[in-house]
Amino acid sequence: GVGAMTWSPLACGIISGKYGNGVPESSRAALKCYQWLKEKIISEEGRKQQVKLKDLSPIAERLGCTLPQLAVAWCLRNEGVSSVLLGSSNPEQLIENLGAIQASAGGGGSSAEVLPKMTSHIVNEIDNILGNKPYSKKDYRS
Repeated sequence: GVGAMTWSPLACGIISGKYGNGVPESSRAALKCYQWLKEKIISEEGRKQQVKLKDLSPIAERLGCTLPQLAVAWCLRNEGVSSVLLGSSNPEQLIENLGAIQASAGGGGSSAEVLPKMTSHIVNEIDNILGNKPYSKKDYRS
């Protein structure tokens, strides 16, 4: 009966794809107070994350959504997650992220919500790419 509230489903913007070619000057990671984020992005781990994002892109394309929408839906599909905290820099980002759960999310978003498309097959495909499947009591008991 306990639920989790997840934060930063887009990994501080990493999943948005804006750091695929380094750290843009206009990004959060370019700010002095976010030096830790910049270091994470340019690290070996950060480069491995970028490869995983490229591997996830075809799944998002098949579902007719963006990587941020896929990430939000992936978080919400977990039965232990009660809500997901979204942070956006502008209204367009918020509208795009809401496309994970809301049909016709507005400009640039998907035309149909993503969450119902998160079948066990799709989730397994994503989990195999990420290699970080969350522990579940159901897995333990089965």
